[in-house]
Amino acid sequence: MGPGPINADPRVLRAMSAQLVGQYDPAMTHAMNEVMDLYRQVFITENRQTMLVDGTSRAGIEAALVSLLEPGDRVLVPIFGRFGHLLAEISRRVGAEVHTIETEWGEVFTEDAIEAALIEVQPKVLAVVHGDTSTTVAQPLEGLGELCERHGALLYVDATATLGGNEFRVDEWGIDAATAGLQKCLGGPSGSAPVTFSARAAEVIRGRTSVEEGIRDADDPVLDAPIRSNYLDMGQIFEYWSERRLNHHTEATTMLYGARECARILLEEGLDASWRRHELHGRAMLAGAQALGLAPFGHLAYKMANVVGVTIPEGVNGDAVRGAMLEDFGIEIGTSFGPLHGKIWRIGTMGHNARADAVLTTLAALEAVLRRAGHRAPAGGGVDVAYEVYEAAL
Repeated sequence: MGPGPINADPRVLRAMSAQLVGQYDPAMTHAMNEVMDLYRQVFITENRQTMLVDGTSRAGIEAALVSLLEPGDRVLVPIFGRFGHLLAEISRRVGAEVHTIETEWGEVFTEDAIEAALIEVQPKVLAVVHGDTSTTVAQPLEGLGELCERHGALLYVDATATLGGNEFRVDEWGIDAATAGLQKCLGGPSGSAPVTFSARAAEVIRGRTSVEEGIRDADDPVLDAPIRSNYLDMGQIFEYWSERRLNHHTEATTMLYGARECARILLEEGLDASWRRHELHGRAMLAGAQALGLAPFGHLAYKMANVVGVTIPEGVNGDAVRGAMLEDFGIEIGTSFGPLHGKIWRIGTMGHNARADAVLTTLAALEAVLRRAGHRAPAGGGVDVAYEVYEAAL
């Protein structure tokens, strides 16, 4: 019950137990095509270039940035938590000219602030984290695509922590590139990164594509300064997932099975229903935690649906409480990073764990451990208030 990874859905684990097949077996190429179609629905996009990057969500982030950005390109990164710093870090390693704006952790940026920075920096890419689990708040995205189009920038969004559990509309919001992971709202394990690229972003990447020696045809492009990663070269990965099936790497078959099942489960439930489910259980967890005397962290108007941040009470050893939760009840919650380490707990309600029984059990365990740690919490208070949230939603 932390900020991710979470317990994988049993259906996903069963799907991942299927036997391996070769990467050019008709069953495999059919599965790849099916995954592309499923994730177009998950991202709510018509983007042809929608697929998986084999690796954790960070592999998807790096694949997008290393493929979009050339050395010297300007990138603008609004930082409101740890993972904005990550986007800036990766962009610097790519050789980009990185410009940042920062706000206090727990807050987000106004459109005006982002537009002012776009005008000043004139970047090739605006790279934004949607929901930053380090702070438990989400940056509003509606309107950013229009701003980027107006100022000639591509919009890249890291949706690792939000896809599937928070509203996310690639085409409608004008997002040019988005990447995610399975281990949060999608209810799977870490190790596969769903990605999508608009035609505009794909054109930029194709202009940088250089097919490696040994598999290229006579008319394939060969550049002096290709994309600076071979494994994360989205241009070659596009061709790997295309009808051409240009050999690139051995497909992570088991992860593909898992990613496909994650999307199937989500789409069977329906995106709107999943967003409502995450909002409801996140709201119940927040209300229950407040009833235990825990102050919420971050601007509640921008709270992510799937992670609750609460301030650790004065005089309570946060790590000791987390340890007791895990040892005595088998429940994991998280602390945070950087300036928030040891100051807040992060409690997740996402994916397979966005359920009433998981919320109620976590609140009951947290109450017990807090009382033993000397924190005055009303007996049954957190569970009772969470019940009220659920009853009001009926």
